[in-house]
Amino acid sequence: MPTYVVRARNPQGKASQQKINALSIKEARTTLQRQGLQILDIKEAQKLNFKSELNLGFLQSISVKDKALFSRQFSALVNAGVALVRGLGVMSEQCANPKLKKALLDVNAAVQQGVSLSDAMRGHPQAFDQLYVAMIQAGEAGGVLDEVLNRLATLLEDQARLKNQIRSALAYPVVVGCIAVTIFLGMVIFLIPVFDGIFKQLGGDLPLFTQLMVNLSQFLRTPIYGITAACIVFGSIFALRQYYKTRAGRETIDRLMLKVPLFGDLIQKTAVARFCRTFGSLSRSGVPILFALEIVRDTAGNQIVSNAIDEARREIQSGGMLSLALQKEKVFPVLATQMINVGEETGEIDKMLMKVADFYEDEVEQAVKAMTSVMEPLMIVVLGGMVGSILIAMYLPMFKIFDLVK
Repeated sequence: MPTYVVRARNPQGKASQQKINALSIKEARTTLQRQGLQILDIKEAQKLNFKSELNLGFLQSISVKDKALFSRQFSALVNAGVALVRGLGVMSEQCANPKLKKALLDVNAAVQQGVSLSDAMRGHPQAFDQLYVAMIQAGEAGGVLDEVLNRLATLLEDQARLKNQIRSALAYPVVVGCIAVTIFLGMVIFLIPVFDGIFKQLGGDLPLFTQLMVNLSQFLRTPIYGITAACIVFGSIFALRQYYKTRAGRETIDRLMLKVPLFGDLIQKTAVARFCRTFGSLSRSGVPILFALEIVRDTAGNQIVSNAIDEARREIQSGGMLSLALQKEKVFPVLATQMINVGEETGEIDKMLMKVADFYEDEVEQAVKAMTSVMEPLMIVVLGGMVGSILIAMYLPMFKIFDLVK
């Protein structure tokens, strides 16, 4: 029996959405009319196949690009004077991401019942985080929802671009590292045993380095030892992740990450750029400064930076200045705090924050290029060293083999 999705209004005038099973759409209309409901819209529910059900699950998430595209298109509809309900309906119909589509349908249903757009989005944190909801709420209060949506789209696009730059920098060393480890393990497990058999047939003692490689090969080829080593590796990773979930662990690891050569500087500049871009967008949209700092604190991405923002928030709450509070924590670069101080003195802090964000995003791009230029030859040396160690281990006994053959 087909299932139909119905939007109807009861005798008291309250609209709601429900599902009804009926042999035909005509029978569904008749049943609802007998219940005293005024039908606003009725359509057959779409049947989901196995693949789409998986997409609605953990296999597909809502990316930053999905939200940026929605914000840009929805802004154009709002600016054109399209009603929220109709605009949300259009966006949900053309949305390609199943999770975002479901969230938009729920938001649309809530808006039809008289709920504000920001409150409706607040019920879907997997699609619309606290930052997104706060800016939408400010846009509704100020009557500039289309402008806020445009700013959100720009902010999300900048975040996506920054993430892509960092991912592109990490992709090369990760791929080369995986290839190097795979080649090394393959040669140790499959190649060393062949030469080990030859050495045993000819007799004689192996050089120390070769014997170490042979012992490592035997260790990896022994099931119980291999399983034990794998359990130790995965157990260490799990323990580290659990430790990172604690506040003390997060602070310790994030503090160490800021001191790592090459990566520490990149992490700091990324955090500064994200802070300035997000805080500037919130301030420009009319979000109160204390609430904006609370949102930025939760999206900083580094606990040490979050602590500095939290201390600055307390300082401002007591009547202090943002630039002086950030300078006191010694997490943000002096150049950033001085530019923010100029913005506070001139009364154009949102513009200055955007300039700081632009500057440090350019710095991140340069840092990524510098890191990539350093990592490429370093990874080649590592790969050559791992393969070379196997070759050295095999060639060292050759001199003894020649003597034994004679």
